[in-house]
Amino acid sequence: MAGVWTYLQDTYHFLLVDLADPRTNDWFLMKHPVIFPVIGIYLYAVLKLGPKLMEKREPLQMKNTLVLYNFLQVFVSCYIVYEGIQCGWFTDFNFQCEPVDWSNSPRALRIAQACHVYYIAKITELLDTVFFVLRKKNNQISFLHLYHHSVMPMISWGCTKYYPGGHGTFIGMINSFVHIIMYFYYMMSAMGPQYQKYLWWKKYITTMQLLQFCIAFLHSMQLLVYDCGFPR
Repeated sequence: MAGVWTYLQDTYHFLLVDLADPRTNDWFLMKHPVIFPVIGIYLYAVLKLGPKLMEKREPLQMKNTLVLYNFLQVFVSCYIVYEGIQCGWFTDFNFQCEPVDWSNSPRALRIAQACHVYYIAKITELLDTVFFVLRKKNNQISFLHLYHHSVMPMISWGCTKYYPGGHGTFIGMINSFVHIIMYFYYMMSAMGPQYQKYLWWKKYITTMQLLQFCIAFLHSMQLLVYDCGFPR
């Protein structure tokens, strides 16, 4: 029994310490896979606990909370896009295949930090669903919504832990650009009906999201053709 426990400890250490990037492994919510139980709690809260607690209650309005929340999401998304451009996208980075810079250079650490901020942002975006539940807008909680909000934090944790930088950061930058527009729309929508006349461009958001997925897919598929050391 002791041998089995030692084996499990060694395996855990190998997977979560030895294979991890030592630059990011000790950062907030990075060393241990706490994101997995967090997602489990999130799914239980929005699918079971939340609807049950709100069943006999009036929906919350949360106007000021929603405006502030969406403003902060816009701000964080702008930061990530800015950092992605400043670190090399559209200037120095190779769109065919960009390897991870594992050094401790200022630029390498800067883009690793941007990956970490992106990961934390994906956790905060779980509040999107929580707000739906509190406002009793359960019809907006689709399978795709839950799938996206559940998978993205886990992927972001893995990227930040094992390869924070390089080719994959382009997807995060494009995704954050779309989120600037999306959360800005949500912010204006939450400000009141008097702003609805300025939201004529809502119909283009879905088109931008679909275009984002196509760009991300094509950009990632290049790794199957070009080998520059980035993990396929």
